Amino acid sequence: MNEQDQYNKLTKEEERVIVYGGTEMPFSGEYYENFKGGTYVCRRCGKPLYRSGDKFESDCGWPSFDDEIEGAVRRFTDSDGVRTEIRCANCNAHLGHVFYGERLTQKNVRHCVNSISMRFIPEKE
Repeated sequence: MNEQDQYNKLTKEEERVIVYGGTEMPFSGEYYENFKGGTYVCRRCGKPLYRSGDKFESDCGWPSFDDEIEGAVRRFTDSDGVRTEIRCANCNAHLGHVFYGERLTQKNVRHCVNSISMRFIPEKE
C-alpha cells in the first residue's frame, strides 16, 4: 500500500501546503476567525492537534494557538534556518510555524497554523 493511501485524499491546494510545506494566504483560511468550542484535527490523518480553548486572536492572518494537544505536534528547524516548523506527529503533515517570546499570551508561544492543514470538529451541543 502506498503511504498516501492510508491518509485522507487531499486537494491540490491542500497537498501544496500539507505535503510540500506551502503556506496559505493570510486572512484567507476558514478557521482564522473561528472561536467556537471544539477540536482541530489534522486534515491529512484526522489526529487531534489543538483545542479551541488554546486558540487566541493574534492578528497575524492565520489561526493561532498557545498550546497543542500533548504529543500531537513535532518541531523542526525550518529550511530557512531561522523559524521552527511544526508538523503533525502522526503523519508529518506541515502545519505551519511556532514562535516564542512574542508575549501575546501568558504561555508566550504562538503556533501559527494554516487552516487548510486542519479540520474543525465542533463540541457536541
